[in-house]
Amino acid sequence: MKRILRLIALLLPLTGCSQLIFLPDHQQYTTPDLFHLQSEDVYFQSNGERLHGWWLHAAEPPKGTIVFLHGNAQNISSHIGSVYWLPSHGYDVFLFDYRGYGLSEGAPDLPGVHLDFAAALNYVFSRHDVDKRNVFIFGQSLGAAVALVGTATSPYKDKLRAIIVEGTFSSYRTVAREKLGDSWLTWLFQWPLSFTINDDYRPIDAIPNISPTPILLIHSDSDEVIPVHHSRDLFAAAREPKSLWIINHVSHIHAFTKPEYQNQLLDYLHSHESK
Repeated sequence: MKRILRLIALLLPLTGCSQLIFLPDHQQYTTPDLFHLQSEDVYFQSNGERLHGWWLHAAEPPKGTIVFLHGNAQNISSHIGSVYWLPSHGYDVFLFDYRGYGLSEGAPDLPGVHLDFAAALNYVFSRHDVDKRNVFIFGQSLGAAVALVGTATSPYKDKLRAIIVEGTFSSYRTVAREKLGDSWLTWLFQWPLSFTINDDYRPIDAIPNISPTPILLIHSDSDEVIPVHHSRDLFAAAREPKSLWIINHVSHIHAFTKPEYQNQLLDYLHSHESK
């Protein structure tokens, strides 16, 4: 019994801190130039932290602007592969790093990352070259969870054309419990340890409040990181208008490495643009 208690004491700091949720780094993996994109470095303020992002310019007069929120690991230079193809189809893309990621200042935590999303939206809607009628949100994994919760209370909610989320989860605590259950070291303690995770920002609680802004949920039935039931649960909790794409044989947040899903998303964007 004493051994078990000692193990719990050792594991609590590992699971209760932000390292389980946030895995940032500062390495530059690639740049927009390598994709032959016209881009600009953007710096903006979020609650006293200076954040960095890239604005990828459309190759033609823009049909709209997509605000991209990346997953929990690395930084925008490793996630640009999910969106680099959109400018060639007429969409500006703004991808930014949360506090503590890439060139952004600070250290990540859940309240701060939600402030960062709010600041990013403020920045986008302040630009004179943005068609305010055609702003979309696209989030993946952790970024999708932040997008859902942040949009539900955003003053810009009714100005957004649609929210697109890929490979996300319904609750931080639920997905933490599942991840803890995957390891023999933590399986026995998945329930008590999961309660050390901040679950104040539950996407499943927020998603009903996004209506009437359209929501598109995308999830692979082969997702090895976030089980597909999370998107099914979110879809059930969402109000109309809503769509759910369950796709096949694609790993976590890799749908848009496939041309067929790129084309499917382009059709969705076009159908939701303000003409």
